[in-house]
Amino acid sequence: MTDQDDIIATAHALADTARRVTLSYFRRADLTADNKSASAFDPVTVADREAERQMREILSARRPNDAVLGEEWGNSAGTSGMTWVLDPVDGTRAFLCGAPTWGVLIAVSNENGPQYGIIDQPYTGERFEGGFGLSRMSQADRTTPLKTRAPRPLEQALLMSTFPEIGTADELRAFRAVANRVRLVRYGMDCYAYALLAAGQIDLVIEAGLQPYDVQAPIAVIRAAGGVVTDWQGNDAAQGGQILAAANPEVHAAAMALLNS
Repeated sequence: MTDQDDIIATAHALADTARRVTLSYFRRADLTADNKSASAFDPVTVADREAERQMREILSARRPNDAVLGEEWGNSAGTSGMTWVLDPVDGTRAFLCGAPTWGVLIAVSNENGPQYGIIDQPYTGERFEGGFGLSRMSQADRTTPLKTRAPRPLEQALLMSTFPEIGTADELRAFRAVANRVRLVRYGMDCYAYALLAAGQIDLVIEAGLQPYDVQAPIAVIRAAGGVVTDWQGNDAAQGGQILAAANPEVHAAAMALLNS
């Protein structure tokens, strides 16, 4: 088994474990959340913490020389040059509401950025995977290739974002310049929006204020499917912040021009 094969197998083991843990808490009437923020509602649940803890246990056993960056349990140093970037429940607000638009994010990165990623939606059983020559969605016994949508005018594009009150006032104005031009805007999808982009269902995802664990798995999956992910100025987006994910270079350029107009 090559190292890439081992990484892929380990990533699926992490996703399987996180799927089992998160589903054991999803839509439970007694599920509660702690607030990680003093100024807003930034929820975390036992599902977030337990899923990441168990994923880290697997990595400690199978990939002890790799570093880990997780949303809930922070950084663990490594010596291999590879870093696992984990978000055990991306979309905890949706999770609390019983909405199936949250997901588990798993990425493997090196000095060149995300190399491989998984976006897993446990409730629907969909797993979106990209990197190391792979680009596919699996669900039960069915596997289909991922391919982003072909170019079309911005006026025909479909745009998604998690929050309508995106970022700062200036970021909101820039976002609205794009939102006012596209055919349709939908909100509240969290990481599922990036999966839909990779699957060729939508054209754009535009967000701000993201963290590395929010974006590295989507970057790997979308790029493997033929899409483009940068910040709003066209720079590397692996560390989060402003995110412009597009189905193809043409719609990316059109949206970026409006964001910076």
